[in-house]
Amino acid sequence: MSNQLDKYRNIGIAAHIDAGKTTVTERILYYTGVSHKIGEVHEGEATMDWMEQEKKRGITIQSAATTCFWAGYHINIIDTPGHVDFTIEVGRSLRVLDGMVSVFCAVARVQPQSETVWKQATRYNVPSIIFVNKMDRIGADFFKVVKDVRERLNGNAIAMQIPIGESEDFVGVVDVLTNKQMIYKDGDKDTVADWEDAAPEYADQVKDLKLKIIEAASDYDDALADKYLEGAEISNDEIKAALRKGVLKREIFPAFCGTAFKNKGVQPMLDAVIHYLPSPIDVPPVKGLLPGTDTEVERKPSPSEPFSGLAFKIMTDPFVGTLTFVRVYSGKLDSGSYIKNVNTGNKERVSRLIKMHSNKREEIPYVEAGDIAAFVGLKDVKTGDTLTSEKNELLLEQIDIPVSVISSAIEPKNKAEYEKMILALRKMSQEDPSFKLSYNEETGQTVIAGMGELHLEVQVDRLRVEHKVEAQQGKPQVAYRETIQKSVEVEGKYIKQSGGRGQYGHVWLKLEPLERGKGFEFENKIVGGTIPREFIPGVEKGLKESITSGVLGGYPVVDIKVSLFDGSYHDVDSSEIAFKVAANMAFKSGMKQGSAVLLEPVMKVEVECPDEYMGDVMGDLNSRRGRVLGMEEKGGMQNIQAEVPLGNMLCGYATLLRSLTKGRASYSMEFECYREVPRGVQEDLLGEKK
Repeated sequence: MSNQLDKYRNIGIAAHIDAGKTTVTERILYYTGVSHKIGEVHEGEATMDWMEQEKKRGITIQSAATTCFWAGYHINIIDTPGHVDFTIEVGRSLRVLDGMVSVFCAVARVQPQSETVWKQATRYNVPSIIFVNKMDRIGADFFKVVKDVRERLNGNAIAMQIPIGESEDFVGVVDVLTNKQMIYKDGDKDTVADWEDAAPEYADQVKDLKLKIIEAASDYDDALADKYLEGAEISNDEIKAALRKGVLKREIFPAFCGTAFKNKGVQPMLDAVIHYLPSPIDVPPVKGLLPGTDTEVERKPSPSEPFSGLAFKIMTDPFVGTLTFVRVYSGKLDSGSYIKNVNTGNKERVSRLIKMHSNKREEIPYVEAGDIAAFVGLKDVKTGDTLTSEKNELLLEQIDIPVSVISSAIEPKNKAEYEKMILALRKMSQEDPSFKLSYNEETGQTVIAGMGELHLEVQVDRLRVEHKVEAQQGKPQVAYRETIQKSVEVEGKYIKQSGGRGQYGHVWLKLEPLERGKGFEFENKIVGGTIPREFIPGVEKGLKESITSGVLGGYPVVDIKVSLFDGSYHDVDSSEIAFKVAANMAFKSGMKQGSAVLLEPVMKVEVECPDEYMGDVMGDLNSRRGRVLGMEEKGGMQNIQAEVPLGNMLCGYATLLRSLTKGRASYSMEFECYREVPRGVQEDLLGEKK
């Protein structure tokens, strides 16, 4: 293992579904010598897609981690999923990466999930280079993608190459900085094409683009800017060094092109990863809080600092047990050492350390700052937990867990397998925190919840394949919520006297609606001891229990603030339990008086369809209470953007869209927000529930 942190690159490959991320990763592994045979996604042989469902569906579900070497550099790669149902996999990977290769399809250009990933990368401040893939497809246009990134994603994309030939005739690239071209021979996987002088017809285009690159670079280097203004000679190394500064600030995005499937353009992109993306020492020191305080501490990416790392993924392995993927931010840790889980306060022993090559593994003696490795032997660790040395604790920022919008009941086909199913589902929800498991006491059903129909379908599939449990899944149910529309003040009084010691709890609460997405807030406004301090936790507990089930359809209550402002107590009969019951009574009454209303998840939907079917598709979206937000022409197809309630998109929308458009349309959707359900629809929904 290397001590030279500047020779490390922790990168992710991220993009919209079907832009070709996994194929790009396969080529990287092939050209860096990790795999000796190129695995193809369409043949179900991709190294990185090793789950049964990934091979079957040809999509990436779990982000796989692997290590490779290129030109003396140590590259840790995480291949992330593109499908919106697995957004958490992308988010938690970006949280621990230093840089990213954003892959775009040369025909479809910027797609909805590309925007989501871009927003997440912006949030975690992850620098990125762009690889425009599928240049061999009809309608491929490298410069249109660069323009799209500038306009739709507000990213300062700069073309570093010129494609040679279009669609099937795409044969190679011209490097703008060196004015050299690389022509690939078709079907030649093994020989790396050599750079040669670019053909004269590209001279003007190279000159224009090089000027743009120098202008962009001179913003980040005063000496280079002076040379440019004086008309002096500027070396390519100076340009690259200045560009790198812009890339690290996420203000410049160098763009490259190729076709990973036809093995063209991958090596220059790997060179760009080394030239432009950050090493662990280029990234600002990681910041965290001292546990239980607001004191901020930072750890530099150095082996001499105390050990700290973030668990960003849990995976169950049939041979080793639980693997915890950890990004090490500082310090050094030997195999067999003890560490502290700061979130739980527990001490854990790391029995083994493993470097992953997709699902193959290599045991290593230690890890140090900058590494990404799997820890074996940790008992009670969840995604987003901070792991540190026992004496030097700090708490790193948690990973955001998205809200589950769809649920369905599940039961084993064979009742004897119930325990086995629950155990397997628990493991799966530990691996994927956006997949939730609960038990509905009213119906006696086990309920699973997730990010979309595909998410639940894949998990039930995994249950069968990996855990050998045959299960039946009920009809998907939408995760509705309840809230109030107006502020009310209500009283809750619980008095019970029947010989012996009685019960007495009396509260006055104020319920107020909050803006969407705020959740639940509780405020204690008691002054002068009208309710003693020891009974206040009872009131809060009662409220927290009450919000799990509203008064309309028993859905969870959100976006509400409850203030406790008055009440009374009895010297002998009052207890925490009595106040808990009183708070519950007041809350239920307040929900009714506050004009309770249902909220439904609304999805952002994008449909791509040929011109002639546009009217039918839009008519269908309108009939689903959809609101069309806009349209644009893209690669010969119409791209329709709309917002549609999730309840109206369930059960067979994909099939209906195929039949409407003779199989030529595709769609994607992701959660947008919760909105009020129209009165008529609410009555229908609640009527059905009764």
